[in-house]
Amino acid sequence: MAATQHVVVMRHGDRLDNAEPLWTAAAERPWDPPLTEGGRDRAYCVGRSFRRDLGFPVHRVFVSPFLRCAETAAEVVTALCAVDHDDDLRRLGGKSVSVDPSRVKVSIKYGLCEIFSTQAIRVDRIPKDGEWIFNISELEAMMPAGTVDRTVECVDEKLPKWGEPTQEARARYVHVLQALADKYPTENLLLVTHGEGVAAVISAFLPDVMVYDVEYCAYSHQQRKISFDSDDKFTAGNFEVVPDDLETGIRFCLTSKLKSVE
Repeated sequence: MAATQHVVVMRHGDRLDNAEPLWTAAAERPWDPPLTEGGRDRAYCVGRSFRRDLGFPVHRVFVSPFLRCAETAAEVVTALCAVDHDDDLRRLGGKSVSVDPSRVKVSIKYGLCEIFSTQAIRVDRIPKDGEWIFNISELEAMMPAGTVDRTVECVDEKLPKWGEPTQEARARYVHVLQALADKYPTENLLLVTHGEGVAAVISAFLPDVMVYDVEYCAYSHQQRKISFDSDDKFTAGNFEVVPDDLETGIRFCLTSKLKSVE
């Protein structure tokens, strides 16, 4: 039996500290900002577009433990699980949305976190006590009731060590994608992470491409062929980036063209 597995890698929505710089001064966790209200709306609308336009269902969502990613995932999953025809108007009107939790399962994954260095987190926002604490139970409680799956075995049981080199972080994103895809070969996945995670995956599967900007809620779509034998063992092809889905707010150039200019 042959099939196609799809993995979508998405950046979180608009972060509050970029919209309101003064928020950081009084924040208890200045390194972990939430979304703006516009960021929540954008995430919900992207979730609705996934359901309408992707052409395949999303079965599982894996999320970075940073607050902005959890809030993004909560909106996307709500949109993916919505059951009422007027859910767009209900959500954007501030009303609750009816969901079917059987449609999507969600898990928090440390391996999808931000680059753990000053490359991504400013020095003045690092916790003074050096403690990076994520309350996983609180993050899970943001998801629509019944969608959280706590039985998933960890690909990554703890955060990276502070001072993580950028190249190691980029390799981490690709490793987590590959490991999760191999763990769930019969399911399509959505990974909600950070801009560098999206860029790293594209560069890994399109080595002639250099990504230089990833907008909020931009995403890339990867797919691969999977074949199963009679014992349910699978053989997988290499992931390929679907080019049309690079037009979601991802800016890139061909490295071959850069070399020709040099």
